[in-house]
Amino acid sequence: MFLNYYPQRIVCLTEETTEMLYLLGEQDRIVGISGFTVRPPQARKEKPKVSAFTSAKIDKILDLKPDLVLGFSDLQADIAADLIRQGINVHIFNQRSVNEILGMVLMLGAMVGCHEKARLWVGNIEEKTAAIKKQVDVQAIKPVVYFEEWYDPIITGIQWVSELIVIAGGKECFPELSKESLAKHRIIADPFEVAKRNPDIVI
Repeated sequence: MFLNYYPQRIVCLTEETTEMLYLLGEQDRIVGISGFTVRPPQARKEKPKVSAFTSAKIDKILDLKPDLVLGFSDLQADIAADLIRQGINVHIFNQRSVNEILGMVLMLGAMVGCHEKARLWVGNIEEKTAAIKKQVDVQAIKPVVYFEEWYDPIITGIQWVSELIVIAGGKECFPELSKESLAKHRIIADPFEVAKRNPDIVI
């Protein structure tokens, strides 16, 4: 009854909202995507690319006449500000943890009028996560995992990566950095510190 009131022309400046809208069966609403999008593969074939990560083609986005632009994090604040000044509705998500990711999915579902679909998807993920936790809880060996998000400077993984390592039965190599939301606060000044921690797995 109210579907026409929800956004019909959405630009996604990052991959996760594009992928989620496809998973919810709402891909027809997407009119523009990030050039870094690789999931789902068909998005690259079907949708025009209008942004990188920290830059965007503002004029091209405006030509698409979006009624909503979706982005992620402080790194896209300048893009968001430029679009807001042009009178565009913009929402910047800032999910850093697994719970925040699931919350983002529920919020996105509500924003496009598909809350029930999103709720079912999140419920399925919660069930799978609980099953994995139950399986790994009995394992005696928990390998130390070092996840490197960037190499110069060395930056460790964002919070959701650390949480997935634990969910999968491992130990985070740099737990003291795992909850730092900004990449600049997860920089390892001394690269030999990684070797000192002697991780079993490096990703």
